[in-house]
Parts: sequence; C-alpha cells; structure tokens
Amino acid sequence: MAALVQYVVLRKDLQTGLGWPLGALIAQACHAATAVIHLHYEHPNTRAYLQQLDSMHKVVLEVADELTLTSLSETLNQAGIDHKLWMEQPENIATCIALRPYVKEEVHKYVKKFKLMK
Repeated sequence: MAALVQYVVLRKDLQTGLGWPLGALIAQACHAATAVIHLHYEHPNTRAYLQQLDSMHKVVLEVADELTLTSLSETLNQAGIDHKLWMEQPENIATCIALRPYVKEEVHKYVKKFKLMK
C-alpha cells in the first residue's frame, strides 16, 4: 500500500495576531487530528495508518486566517475529502483542519499552496 499521510492545517494568525501561545495551537491540532481519526476510524486508510503507529506521517501546514481556513474546508467538502474543521468552544472559532489519512497524491493538490507551519 502507498504511504499514508495526515495533513493538519492551522491558522497562523491565532499566534501572530491574536497572541495564542504555542501550546494552545498544538492543542487545536491535537483536537482536530483526534476527532477526524475518531470520525473515520472504520475507513481502511485510517486503520492502516494506525497500524503504522511508530511511523505515522503528519504534515502540519499554516493558513493566514479564519477565512482561508473555512474556504479550504468548503473546497474539501465539495471534493468529498474527509476532514474535520475544529471549532474551538465556547468561542465558536474555526482554528484547525485535519484530514483523515490519505495517500498523498489523492489530496496534495488541495493543500500544496500552504507552507509548513513554523
């Protein structure tokens, strides 16, 4: 089977503009990644990804702001790409997207314009 990757996309402005600490951003990524694994636990790619426990591959990307993040979610919805848009509560703020594990070539075109999170 081809290598599986899980993409996680975070809003950079939460840190740079709104002053969220790094730990809070990491928590958002963890929430979204855990949620999408739970939602798609029975999918064969998710099962295979979890079988590779010591060699899981994640790519963490950044987007500029909430509008870019929600637009990405809409694009993924239209394309039928399984993902979770994490909404931080009680503020109801979109903070992060995690895709379920995919073969890179199946989803890379949707995320290739985004840079690695730094």
